[in-house]
Parts: sequence; C-alpha cells; structure tokens
Amino acid sequence: MASTSPPSSATALRPPVVTVVSGAAYGVDGAAHRGALAAGGPTIAVLGCGINVPYPAGHGGLLDRIAEVGLVISEYPPGTPPARHRFLVRNRLIAALATGTVVVEAGRRSGSRNTAATAAALGRLVMAVPGPISSAMSVGCHELLRTGDACLVGSVDDVIESVGRLGVDLAPVPSHEARETDGLGERALRVHEALDRQAGLSAEQIAVRSGIPVDRVRAALPGLELTGHAERCDDGWRRRTPT
Repeated sequence: MASTSPPSSATALRPPVVTVVSGAAYGVDGAAHRGALAAGGPTIAVLGCGINVPYPAGHGGLLDRIAEVGLVISEYPPGTPPARHRFLVRNRLIAALATGTVVVEAGRRSGSRNTAATAAALGRLVMAVPGPISSAMSVGCHELLRTGDACLVGSVDDVIESVGRLGVDLAPVPSHEARETDGLGERALRVHEALDRQAGLSAEQIAVRSGIPVDRVRAALPGLELTGHAERCDDGWRRRTPT
C-alpha cells in the first residue's frame, strides 16, 4: 500500500514533487519508502506503535533514514508495543494524509483493502495496480477495479495524473514502434498484406487473397507504388519495403 499527497505548486515544466505516505511494513510499504528516498523525494511513515519502537525490526535503518529527510509519525505514546489492531486503526491515518491511495497488492482480506475502504469513505481517490489473474495477492486489486471502487494505474505517471492538477500532470502517451504500413488506409493495407515479397501476383490473385474486388485492387496498387509499398515486376505486383 502506498499513498500520495498532491504535487507541489511548482511550475508545470518541473517534475511534480509527490510525498509518499506508507506504513513502513515489509514488501510494498518498504519499497515505496525506498523509492521515494532514492528519488530524493519526501516520504512519511505512519506507525502502529510508538515512534521509538522500530517495527518491523528489520526496517530500523529505513525508519532512521525516513526520519532524517521526511517524517515518522504515530498517534500512540512512545514505548507503545506493536499490535495487529493498532495497525488496522493506523491505516485510517495513511488514507487521511494523502490525496490518493494506491493498492499495489491485496489479498481478498487484507490491510490494504481496509485502507482503500477508509480512503473512499473520506472522499479520497483510490487506485489499484492489476496483476496476474492467478495471483492471490492481486485478487483484492481486481475486485476493486471490477466493482469500480478504484481506477486502474500501471505506472508512476498514471498515479501522478490521477492525483495531480487537471491538464498539467498528464501522463505521457506511450510511444509505439513505427510500422512501414502506419500511413495506409484499411483497403490499401489489405492489398499490401496480400502481396508477396518475392513472387509477383496479378490483380486477380491479389483480389482473391485480400477479399477486395479486383477493380478496387487495381485502383489501390498505383497508390501503393507511389508510397513505395509495392512495385511492378514481370509477373505482376510484389511487396516493396519503403526506403
């Protein structure tokens, strides 16, 4: 579980600064805190015990690093030992401190689902990362998405767009490898796909392969020749790779 506070009011030309709020637990929580620290961003750890009680014990060093550059907070008095019910209560603070809550992994019954439900009740945005349908740790995410209780996110850019400023923090459009046929219309593409690279074909043969009437095949071939996608040969027409 990781939650995000809104981007700062920095200019749109600068990358948005997002505070990561999480619970310092093993797994996703620890990864979220470490990611924020590695990027030089602020992060807040909300504990379900006293702030002077390093829990989990294996994250004592991580909590020290968070305290140096961010915040380690708790609603419990110093010295309060960890207990399961305290962590479930603690989750409401994680949900309340952030503009959006991201459920990265969640079983059918999990603390992450608890935090997501609290976030929704507070009017906060809930986001979920889909996973393999065979993974028990993605069941909760998929249920949130199926019921419409969460929006789907697949990257940091998606999260920032969801919780960011309208029209400013938009996720970049994924780039795709260009194909030689990208500029062709549907009919020209079908004619092009019916051509061989080596052997020439007659218009009638191309019509049979493409399922396009022969008169329209004859009309499309000169256009493909002009764009460098087809060429005449002794046996008819063959495919050509544009240079």
